[in-house]
Amino acid sequence: MVKHQPLQVYERQLCLSCITGIYGCRWKRYQRSHDDTTKWELLWSFVLLFTFGLLLLWSYFWWEAHNDYSEYNWFLYNRSGEWSDGTAPIVASTAAGFTYITFLMVLALCHVAVGQQLNLHWLHKIGVTAALLTTVVGLISVTQTWGYEWDVVPISLQATGPFLHIGAVAAVTALSWIAAGQVARAEKTIFQVVVVLLYFSVLLALYMVPLYITSPCIMDPSNLKSRPEVIGHQGASMLAPENTMWSFQRALQMNVTGLETDVTISLDGVPFLMHDATLRRTTDVQKVFPERQWEDASSFNWTDLRLLNTGHWFLKDDPFGTVQTLSPHEKQLIGNQTVCSLEQLLKLASFNNCTVVFKLGRPPPEHPSHYSWINDTLQAVLKSGIQQSLVFWTPEEERAEVRKMAPGLVQTSLVKPETPETLQREGISAMLLRYNQATTQEIGALSQNNINLTLYTVNEPWLYSVLWCSGVSSVSSEAPHILKKVPYPIWLMKPDEYCVLWVSMDLVSFAVVIAIFIFQKYRSSGIHSYNPEQIMLSAAVRRASRDVNVMKEKLIFSGIPRVHISTDPQPLE
Repeated sequence: MVKHQPLQVYERQLCLSCITGIYGCRWKRYQRSHDDTTKWELLWSFVLLFTFGLLLLWSYFWWEAHNDYSEYNWFLYNRSGEWSDGTAPIVASTAAGFTYITFLMVLALCHVAVGQQLNLHWLHKIGVTAALLTTVVGLISVTQTWGYEWDVVPISLQATGPFLHIGAVAAVTALSWIAAGQVARAEKTIFQVVVVLLYFSVLLALYMVPLYITSPCIMDPSNLKSRPEVIGHQGASMLAPENTMWSFQRALQMNVTGLETDVTISLDGVPFLMHDATLRRTTDVQKVFPERQWEDASSFNWTDLRLLNTGHWFLKDDPFGTVQTLSPHEKQLIGNQTVCSLEQLLKLASFNNCTVVFKLGRPPPEHPSHYSWINDTLQAVLKSGIQQSLVFWTPEEERAEVRKMAPGLVQTSLVKPETPETLQREGISAMLLRYNQATTQEIGALSQNNINLTLYTVNEPWLYSVLWCSGVSSVSSEAPHILKKVPYPIWLMKPDEYCVLWVSMDLVSFAVVIAIFIFQKYRSSGIHSYNPEQIMLSAAVRRASRDVNVMKEKLIFSGIPRVHISTDPQPLE
């Protein structure tokens, strides 16, 4: 008779099997271990953590740099000569990599929480290495080619800092469950002390972060200045091809108070609107004048420029992904746009009583207007009949002579001065700067000295809100239709209210952490003297109705008489 005697009975642990299986391909119980993680695997855990931190920074950078995607694409165009959305593959790969690394981080934390040995599978190690190297290459490339864009990170923290701090406190508070579990299960006192000191040092440092958070949006609402005026950057260039009459008309429909553009002088001395050095990107010069497509835009006379179409490229390339939102009538209008002259723009602005600010590019030395470019442009301004106070004059050259000929022009500087008083001594009453070139303190100083400051290019509501709270006079935007929907800063909080929120959050977090440490200590004290097999066996015995697996059996043979088997050959009968 054969008797079966179970030695060990285990509960199903599907969740644990999935955690260890996905992370280290250890799906079976005998493959798992509660032993200490090896030094090699600890090293890979730190590599995973470092990769997660880099990808977090990289993802945040591209999330906030959305305001300047068009600028990055234009930068790529200047290097390659072909227009494409270079941000799309970067954002997609960053999102995929960050999701993957975050998933591995969660699995690693689950291993620590349940006391399992970390053992990252070699395929994941390859994936982590690829993500790390790709991110490092991306960081270096952006720093070398688009380094000034990193300024968007500290600027964006003025809008997101308080909320990121709340999220960080919540995350570290949740991690107290793992830290407390490690302390409760540890047998060495020195390890317990190190974990407690390390965790609470990070937690207390995080509690103090608001002391270093500065945001113009933390202010008394009564001190909030009037809404910054919105100037159409090259018109409404998200809704229509840049520097065209339809683009400026669309901007005016969005209630902008001014128009900003770039001016180049044609071969026969006519100032016209063009941002790029060549005509390839925004016209059909490759079709009309294929042999001249790489020539400087100023080498064309006005007659030839009027033959070029400036709308087809917008419908074809869809640089902002807005073409599908346009009506058939709008698409027809866009398809009929041509090169616009400065005089046409000034007459449109004069009719609508809005300001005009333009950057003037000097023609090359061989150009007929190389020495008369200032006078040619000034004559076009005077000829248009626009009120001089509506024109912001930016060229630094021959500024004194321009003042004599047109004293009513608003003298505007494109260069950041050492002090606002310097501008006043030079008779400059306005400035046009990129949004990262002026701090909150500098904006306030310029405002106190009655210097009209316009910052470009501002497309995102969060950036507009931060600059509004900073007290900026006006912003130049490619998306006036978006900023039109921002009647008030996205968030505004009194300093006292923020202080109460900060202290309350810290107190609640600290209370939760202490409660978790006490609970983990109490929880572990009852099971400290049992091994995992005993715990699971007792659980299975208490719940006999559960479906359990017999992992190992011992066969006991009893009641069978012994039989002697001889190996000697027997004679046949």
